[in-house]
Amino acid sequence: MGAMDELISPHVITQLFASLRKAAPTLHLQELGVVEHALPGARLRDRVNLVRDGLLSDLPQDFASTHNIIQDALDDPSFTGWMIWPVTELIATRGLASGATEDFDAAMSMLTRLTLRLSSEFAIRDLITARPERALMHMQTWTQHENEHVRRLATEGSRAYLPWAKRVPWLLAHPRATLSILAASYRDPAEYVRRSVANHLNDLSRVDPAVVLATATGWAESADENTPWVLRHGLRTLNKQGNRKALTLLGFSGENLYITQPALSGSHVPWNGELGFTAEVTNDGDLAANVAIDYAIGFQRANGSISSKTFKLTSRQIGPGETVTLRKTHSFRPITTRRYYAGPHFVAVQANGELSAQADFTLGLDPTTAG
Repeated sequence: MGAMDELISPHVITQLFASLRKAAPTLHLQELGVVEHALPGARLRDRVNLVRDGLLSDLPQDFASTHNIIQDALDDPSFTGWMIWPVTELIATRGLASGATEDFDAAMSMLTRLTLRLSSEFAIRDLITARPERALMHMQTWTQHENEHVRRLATEGSRAYLPWAKRVPWLLAHPRATLSILAASYRDPAEYVRRSVANHLNDLSRVDPAVVLATATGWAESADENTPWVLRHGLRTLNKQGNRKALTLLGFSGENLYITQPALSGSHVPWNGELGFTAEVTNDGDLAANVAIDYAIGFQRANGSISSKTFKLTSRQIGPGETVTLRKTHSFRPITTRRYYAGPHFVAVQANGELSAQADFTLGLDPTTAG
């Protein structure tokens, strides 16, 4: 169990209990009291589910009554923070239960109010799944909302691959469906919203690169001072893949590039150690080249296969006939987002999508598990 799991703690549930009793003094909240004692040892997602289910048991079964209680609870400034996540899921569940359009619309509206206390981006996925076109109709109007948190809910809640969130198959099958939301938001005055737009665009590049490139081209032709950053961040996956159109849109040039095979500091990297390497990139063209330079590590997987991941190295201009030497150290110290496995690995350097020959190395055994 990690620190993230403690974001919804027994103390948070005690505060939620107090806010709801203040809004509706006659509520018994019996199940919520039970949930408070069930949280220790549970993961964050499981805690959200436990609290949501407790609320579903304790609050009235009809949407209107539940809606009114949550509306009154919003008058309490302490009704905020991580307790809001399961409340948003309560509202989404109740809003869908009757099948009535008015309940659906009211649930969408309530999520815009709750998102001011904590993002409703996870709960809204159920509403999009149930009625995608109606949900996106609402979200389109949110792009003009006065509050940046509501505007961000439109772009973030409709992402194809929103982290921690349920997948919405309809969004994956209809990659153009959210383009009007993005078009209304990519020049948003809030960086918070623009970053969400860029992440959304990057998600779509995994679904339909052609749609993303056409969209990015249009944005580049109608840009403001923040658009270049949005495009760099939104096209980062296509950039790492060496997509020529993406590289051109981002201002990279030069096709006559030669990249040497990386020279390694050693062919064996001890567990928790570091790999050092150097490589040279030469511009054999007659014009200066603006070059995006990355490197790829081929990681050993649990099943013995090799899966590569590309990392940003640098970007720079290289004159005609010029050679630049690159130096990099890659750490294999433990991180939460990647599990390492001993065995064969490789490293290669990429310049404007052109890959060098790979250099092989071996990652040593974890001494705490070695036989």
